[in-house]
Amino acid sequence: MTRLPLTSFLALGVSAMALTSAANAQDQDDDDVIVVTAQKREQNILEVPFSVDAQTQEDIQRTGSQTLEDIARNVASLNIQNLGPGQSQVSVRGVSAGQIVRDQPGVKEQVGVYLDESVISLSLFTPDLDLFDLNRVETLRGPQGTLFGSGSIGGTLRYITNQPNTEEFEAMVEADVNTITDGGVGGSLKGVVNVPFSDDVALRFVAYHTEYGGFIDALREDPSAANGYRVDEDVNSGNRQGMRASLVWKPTDNLTITPRVVFQEIDVDGFNRQEVFNVFANPYTTTRTPIQLEERQQYLLRDERFFDETIISDLTVSYDFADMAFISITSVMDREILVSRDASALTGSVSIDLGYPDAAVLTPSNLRDTTDLDSFTQEVRLQSTTDGGFDWLVGAFYSKIERDYAQRLPTPGYDAFTDQVLGAGTSDAVRNGFGPDSPFNSDLFYDLTQYALFGEATLHVNDDFRVTAGGRYYDFEEDREITTGGLFANGDFMVMDSTTSDGFNGRVIAAYDVNENVTVNAQVSEGFRLGGVNDPLNIPLCSAEDEALFGSFQAYDDETLVNYEAGLKSDFGSVRFNAAAFYTDISNLQVTLDAGSCSSRIVFNVPEAHTRGVEVELGFEPIDGLDISFAGSWIEAELDSTVTLGDGTQIPGLFDGAELPSAPQVQAAIVASYEYPLDSFRPGWSAVVNGSVQYVDEQFTQPGDQDPIIQPFSSGLPFGGATGNEVTALDLQLPDYTIANFSWGLMNDDGFEALLYINNAFDENALLSFDRERGGRARLGFRTNQPRTIGLTLRKRY
Repeated sequence: MTRLPLTSFLALGVSAMALTSAANAQDQDDDDVIVVTAQKREQNILEVPFSVDAQTQEDIQRTGSQTLEDIARNVASLNIQNLGPGQSQVSVRGVSAGQIVRDQPGVKEQVGVYLDESVISLSLFTPDLDLFDLNRVETLRGPQGTLFGSGSIGGTLRYITNQPNTEEFEAMVEADVNTITDGGVGGSLKGVVNVPFSDDVALRFVAYHTEYGGFIDALREDPSAANGYRVDEDVNSGNRQGMRASLVWKPTDNLTITPRVVFQEIDVDGFNRQEVFNVFANPYTTTRTPIQLEERQQYLLRDERFFDETIISDLTVSYDFADMAFISITSVMDREILVSRDASALTGSVSIDLGYPDAAVLTPSNLRDTTDLDSFTQEVRLQSTTDGGFDWLVGAFYSKIERDYAQRLPTPGYDAFTDQVLGAGTSDAVRNGFGPDSPFNSDLFYDLTQYALFGEATLHVNDDFRVTAGGRYYDFEEDREITTGGLFANGDFMVMDSTTSDGFNGRVIAAYDVNENVTVNAQVSEGFRLGGVNDPLNIPLCSAEDEALFGSFQAYDDETLVNYEAGLKSDFGSVRFNAAAFYTDISNLQVTLDAGSCSSRIVFNVPEAHTRGVEVELGFEPIDGLDISFAGSWIEAELDSTVTLGDGTQIPGLFDGAELPSAPQVQAAIVASYEYPLDSFRPGWSAVVNGSVQYVDEQFTQPGDQDPIIQPFSSGLPFGGATGNEVTALDLQLPDYTIANFSWGLMNDDGFEALLYINNAFDENALLSFDRERGGRARLGFRTNQPRTIGLTLRKRY
């Protein structure tokens, strides 16, 4: 593949500046001004002295974005790694440690996620909120450790909702129906109403329900069929439903009180896993039907499910003094998550190693991961409100998070096989207080407390030059308790570990207005991510080599980052151009690796790593009604250290020069929209044509996937006539992909819109992340995207 080098992006920047200089400067229409709150105050996006992207509701609609992952493809330097429904991970500017999956609840996120002012981040489970009635999605690039704290080491992502409006009644209803190529049928019904009760009180209520069509087919064990299996189609269908209710009350001219309740429930029947090898379905068997799994196929003995119920209650209170404002944000989040997956291949592979009979190997097994989260956050701040020569903000933050995480592996009848093969009473002896017929059980309880003080000030040295300085002092304490039991478990009982950390993050920014159209800026900023303690290896499942290789890593340290950045922003009315170049120095990068056959995952610290790159955004309107925009980034993200064991053995994938995972070197998107009147045919009507092309470069899921890139996976499992010596070789570098979306619509002055769209028009089967079970001995596969989807959306505004 031909990569776009840094020089090409710089050339693009020079060309864009030449185009900009040739354009006629004009005052920007107020309707085109994008207001953001990246510095916790309302600002024109051009006034923010660092790199910020804002995808407005109009942008979301014209690009056909249905999820946060879709949005990311249109934003330079933003990448989202799909790990299954509700389990995607966000990275900004290549700051990524690789795949973090459901059984690593102690690993913290690298990008903070907010709903307006409320932090909603949760490691492993980036909230997949519905995009309806959003004002915009803000991407704050680079570490945001001063104003947004830990978890924002790479950047911050913010869902900004439309607020209650006391001035006028508003309402909109939206209906959608769509069909997926070789898949199911989906659709949605959404509505919003804004009711002003007086000049001081207004209510905004949003409700939505979406049905997702499936597109993954599951081969199922069926002895009555001639070939031994049947095919169930579209097993990953599901639904999402929810509501947001917010009230604004202004009892006085100075006091504003905004309570809100958010509810969302996601229930999906399966996962977007496209399997290549399964111990039950592979081309090597002889006594069982040999099977070569095809695109968008998997093999199941058990149904799978993902369920996520989220309730957020927050209260924002602001009081305006003469030249300053006091703001308080109180937020409570309750989240219950179930990841229920078919673990038959995992359990069966262990049973083969233990010499169990085929009946035990084929016993359906269900791994159930549950998360019960209760979090409370409180932020208060005092900030200036005047337009003088000195802007300032000071605040305090407190959070309390309690997270109960549990795993169960219900496998009916398994204890009888265990006692038959390993001796009577074995299953009881290893149970450690857990129930029968579950060879693996774990209970982990996390209690995380955080205190922080922060502040930021901007000095306007003169009309053109301003300097911003800020800092945040933080204090963390995390307690973890773990108990495990069952044949596959380590047998820990109420083992306590604690992690503490405190420190200071700072940043300094300088911005200079070259003229009324062009601003340049430069900054140095810091970020931080809390360390932790690894869970014990599942020693009964480990080979001697894997136990020796991975068993000595217990605690991992805090990850820190320093970012150096220079940028340019310009707006000449019909032409807008932004660019930024950055270099990020990362210390103690927390990297996840699979612990081989142990069915465990371990976090290591890599002493040194870096990212560097450039991001470009260009928008212009060559003729009335035609808007064209480009967003692109080039990133080099690499390790600068090699991690070895005490005997000098290099840990796979952790070597100087290795690429950071989930960090595509090139990412680019072009979006075009043309709106034209139809007055000559039907007065008051207009039509719009939209198109977007999104490109994402090659990338890895985990660091070990590149050592070597093409890896031979040996099943080592004599089952179904296979000898156990067969090898499945896979290229673990996820190939680059291009997604194209198109739409055509009609609208009128009465607020009616009809939009016919085709997403993933060329039916690209993109491999989004790599999935392996028990080091690849039980199952190998990739998560994939939704096929070509054709749909119709109707909207009516009132």
